[in-house]
Amino acid sequence: MCQGPHHAGPEHGPAVGLSAVTSHGPARHRCAMTTVPAALGLTCDQVASLLTAAGRAPSLHNAQPWRFLVRPQVIELWADPQRRLPAADPTGREQRLACGAALFNLRLALHGLGIRPLVTLHTDGDHPELLASIRFGGRRPPTPLQQQLLAAVPRRRTNRLPFTDDPVTPGERAVLHKAAMEEGAWLHLVDDQQERSVVACLAAEAHALQRADPAYQAEVARWTAVTPGRDDGIPARTGEWRPGAHERWVMRDYTGGQGRSNTSAGIPFEREPAIAVLTSYALGPYGDVIAGQAMQRVLLTATVEGLTTSFLSQLIEVERAREQLRRLIGGPRGPQVVLRIGRGWPVPATPRRSVEDLLLHATPETV
Repeated sequence: MCQGPHHAGPEHGPAVGLSAVTSHGPARHRCAMTTVPAALGLTCDQVASLLTAAGRAPSLHNAQPWRFLVRPQVIELWADPQRRLPAADPTGREQRLACGAALFNLRLALHGLGIRPLVTLHTDGDHPELLASIRFGGRRPPTPLQQQLLAAVPRRRTNRLPFTDDPVTPGERAVLHKAAMEEGAWLHLVDDQQERSVVACLAAEAHALQRADPAYQAEVARWTAVTPGRDDGIPARTGEWRPGAHERWVMRDYTGGQGRSNTSAGIPFEREPAIAVLTSYALGPYGDVIAGQAMQRVLLTATVEGLTTSFLSQLIEVERAREQLRRLIGGPRGPQVVLRIGRGWPVPATPRRSVEDLLLHATPETV
C-alpha cells in the first residue's frame, strides 16, 4: 500500500488567427460539399473552422466523444454516449473533461474570429448529454495571448515518448499555474520527493489493477494500435516504443504489445518530469466541464512555452487511487487530471473525425 504525508449579430470578417488551425490537413468542409450550417452570423465555412478547432482537443484513447448541434443563434455541445469508454470511464468524467477541452478550443476559435462567446453550461437538466450552449456575445478583437493559444491548437500533442531531463523552469511553472487559475481550477505541482514517490506507487498500483481487468483490456485493444484509415483511436506507429517494465512514470503500452521496449532500444525515459494535478473548484459534472477547459488551457500554454505533455490517467480512472491522491495533496475535491510535463521531440498528430461526423442535425431524442 502506498503511504505518505496527508496535507490538509456580428459582422462578417476575416479569421484572425483561425487559419493557423484549419490550414493543417485537407479542407474537407467546403459549403458546397457538406451540410455544415451557418450560425452566429458566421458563414458555413467559418462554422466548420470552429468545429475543426474544437475537434483537435485531446480525449481518452482519442475517442473524440463530442457532437455539435448548430442552430442559427446557438451552437450546442453534446457528449456522444456511443464514444464513452465505460471500462476506463464508468462515470463519464473523462468524457466530460474531453468535451470541456473541445469547448475551450471552440471559445478560442470564436475569439480568433473577433467574437466574444457567451457560454452556458448545462449539466443538471433534462438532457445530461447537453453540456454547453455557445452564443454570440458581441465583437472583440482577440488578445495576443488568445492568438498564441489558438496558434498552438494544431501543434499540441500528447507525447508518450521519453522526454529530456531538462527541468520545467520556475517561470514556466508559474505560467501553467496561472493558466489553470484563469479557468477556475487549481494546478498542484508535485515537488516533494516523498509525495512523488507515493504518486508513482499509486500510479503503478492503479496500472496493475487495470491490467488485471479483462473489460478494460478489451477496451484498450479496441481503441489503441488501430489500423491505418481509422479517424479515431490511437494508431499503430512503425518503430514506436513501448515502456519498459520498470519505468516509473510511463507504463501504458499503446503499441498492442508489438513495439520494442525503450530499454532494449537504449532510450531511457526521463528521471524527474514535472507532475501536475489539476482540480476544478466546482463540483460534479459541471466541475468536470470546467476542469476540461482548464486542462486544455494548461496544455496549450505548455505548447506555447515549448513544453510537451502526457497523461497519467490511471490515477483518475481507479477511484481508490484518486481518493488517495486527493488526500496526499490536500485537495478539497477529487483530482480530475494528472499530467506529466517536460521537453520532448515532435510526435505525429493522431487522426481526427471529419467535421461532418461531428454534427448533430436534431436533438438526440429525434435523431
